[in-house]
Parts: sequence; structure tokens; C-alpha cells
Amino acid sequence: MYSATFTFAPGDYDDEFHRLDAIIADVAKGIPGYLGEEAWENPAAGLVSTVYYWESLEALQQLMQHPAHLAAKQQQAQWIKGYQVVIAQVLRAHGDGGIAHPLSAAAGAAGVATVAPSHHS
Repeated sequence: MYSATFTFAPGDYDDEFHRLDAIIADVAKGIPGYLGEEAWENPAAGLVSTVYYWESLEALQQLMQHPAHLAAKQQQAQWIKGYQVVIAQVLRAHGDGGIAHPLSAAAGAAGVATVAPSHHS
């Protein structure tokens, strides 16, 4: 499994931002291999972070290469004050089941999801 964490400083959003954002969200959810997402805000730092979970890098690449994502990336400076993206391999996920999490379904009944080593570098 992989995660793609998009952290950004919000700016001013317009109708085009909302339109592209909705398209990208729908496209992501429709890609086989999309596992879910979660979002966090840090008001003290003025940052928002969304973590997307994927079964494979190929699934993540489908979103990154989609025309709506490419259009948003070209225009991002209009809507946000800066961003950082971190792509990571998820080796393990576990919890007690007390909170919902996008990887809960992947974790199965035991509450632990383990990933076989990848052949990607």
C-alpha cells in the first residue's frame, strides 16, 4: 500500500478551484486501488493535510496523470500559498477498531494490515 500526503497553506478559492476539486475527488474514488482518504487541519500553523491511501503506485499515478489533476497543478498558485506532497509506502497499519480509518477494511478482522515488499524503488 502507499500513501500520498498533500499538505498545503490554503489561499482564496474560486469556482474553478471547487469545480476541479470535485472532479479530482470523483476521479480518485473511481480508480481501482483507491483505499480512502483522511484530512487534517493545523490551525496554529495554518495548514491543511489530506492523506490518500492506494493499493499501488500505478493507481496513484492514474490520478496524478488525469487531466483535471494536471490542470489544478498548473493553477495551484492561484488558490494555495504553498504545498508539499509526500509519497510513502505503508508497511503496516493497526488499531483497536475504536475509530474509523480508511485502511480499516484493508486491515481485516485482526486489525492489522501488512504489505508484502514492493518491487518498486
